[in-house]
Amino acid sequence: MRILFLAHAFNSLTQRLWAELGADGHETTLELDINDATTVEAVRLARPDVILAPFMKRAIPAAVWREHRCLVVHPGIVGDRGPSALDWAIARGEREWGVTVLQANADMDAGDVWSTATFPMREATKGSLYRNEVAQAAVIAVREALDGIAAGRHPRPLATIDRLRGTLRPPMRQADRAIDWQRDDTATVVRKIRAADGMPGVRDSVRGVDCFLYGAHASTERDAGAKPGEVIAQRRGAILRATRDGAVWITHAKPAGERELAVKLPAADVLRSALGDVATHAGDAGLPPPIAYEEQADVGIVHFAFHNGAMSASDCDALRDAIVAAKRRPTRVIVLAGGPDFWSNGLDLNRIEASEQPADASWSNIAAMNRVVREIVLADRHVTIAAMQGNAGAGGCFLALAADEVIVRTGAVLNPHYRSMGNLYGSEYWTYLLPRRLGAARAAALMAQRQPMTGAQAAGIGLADQALGETPAACLAAAIARAHSLARPATLGPRLARKGAQRACDEAAKPLDRYAEEELEHMRLNFYGFDPSYHVARRHFVCKLPKARTPSFLARHRALARRPAAERIPVAG
Repeated sequence: MRILFLAHAFNSLTQRLWAELGADGHETTLELDINDATTVEAVRLARPDVILAPFMKRAIPAAVWREHRCLVVHPGIVGDRGPSALDWAIARGEREWGVTVLQANADMDAGDVWSTATFPMREATKGSLYRNEVAQAAVIAVREALDGIAAGRHPRPLATIDRLRGTLRPPMRQADRAIDWQRDDTATVVRKIRAADGMPGVRDSVRGVDCFLYGAHASTERDAGAKPGEVIAQRRGAILRATRDGAVWITHAKPAGERELAVKLPAADVLRSALGDVATHAGDAGLPPPIAYEEQADVGIVHFAFHNGAMSASDCDALRDAIVAAKRRPTRVIVLAGGPDFWSNGLDLNRIEASEQPADASWSNIAAMNRVVREIVLADRHVTIAAMQGNAGAGGCFLALAADEVIVRTGAVLNPHYRSMGNLYGSEYWTYLLPRRLGAARAAALMAQRQPMTGAQAAGIGLADQALGETPAACLAAAIARAHSLARPATLGPRLARKGAQRACDEAAKPLDRYAEEELEHMRLNFYGFDPSYHVARRHFVCKLPKARTPSFLARHRALARRPAAERIPVAG
């Protein structure tokens, strides 16, 4: 089918559906929901069989849904209505939730039902559920809806469906999210912050500083003398606040003043001026470490889960230190496990944006990323496996390619390119790592197209070795099982010998350090040159500023319309 995506932003769910439906053979194009006139024009140009709305913040124009079949992907169970579906589900402690595909009509989320898919709720943030369970259920439900359309079936009117559990709920406002520190227990505080994860955060006052809170973890200890809401400790950028029955770690915050231009940062950085007398906590006490190491016989596993996959210069150096330590252990295979939500997204653009000298901060960050990649490439006594459980983008994708083998979750969303960030050239030794997997021509094409892909697609083109597991846990388990099989002496010896010989051959052809030097010559221009595109794009990305137009690599209907009539290729209907 010819499918026009209509979305507020090209977010993770939209990217997942875009990649999956493209792989299914559908012809896809996308228009960002900027205004009604732009949407109407896009429909005229695209001539779609179906309009798919996976992420909208307002209603589809009546002039569109009255004349075209419009499918709305709603992150709620059948009968659920309203823009805060997942927020309410987390806050209310729902045990099962789902995704429903509806045909758009005059009432928001009240159209006829094409399909639905449900899933058990995890205790997790809204963003984590959205990227994993919601995305997976959406793929299932959208495919079922498209199959139904192709087969000539009709959707079910909502009024004819018995035993509806879902109901109309209003938008969740800050008044609904507000924490009552005197009454709310730890579990309630955690749920409220998790339900606001990503956007909009929970507005609160911390020691007189008005801000939005993100990233909540229940502490395993309690300060009996602390008043609820009091900041009792800080550690690794997080703050520990007392609750009426314990305490909760809060990892990130954003100033509430100029909200649109504010930057989300570690909470202690945002509140630094107000935390002068707050002690640094000696232990973790429930605060998950960003880096952890474990061993299983001859296999060492390096876990790293940085917030939203962003790796600052200090994060990179800490990860490099962990890899150096892992290489010193008497193991045979090292699994680089990343985290369940993100493998890595490369540079920490938020910290760069908040720095006094963004160009210098960018340079420091990319140099630190390169040190991590180099450490992995030069692991000569171990076989290394990248276990890409979660999504990855830009330099994070090429960080994985430094490993000897790459195992990726089938539904993980990868963006192996840099150009969308203001034509950034990129480093992380990609000019060495990518062509050795794909060849020079295919590597250049991949970097130019700026398209997301699933883990299954990455394995299909050779970017990854295998796509395994529908869930992060299943992917990691498969990678560890592969590591144990490679650790057998009969397998390991020949594998290391081949690896060493290939590295020596590559080094003789062109020294590894030369790749980084050449890449950084381009990056210096991105950071310090006359063209400010990278700095402008970074600011728009960090501050989530709305786009004024749809990028041409997504709005394929507009690219086709701009061609002379004689050059246009007719689309099969």
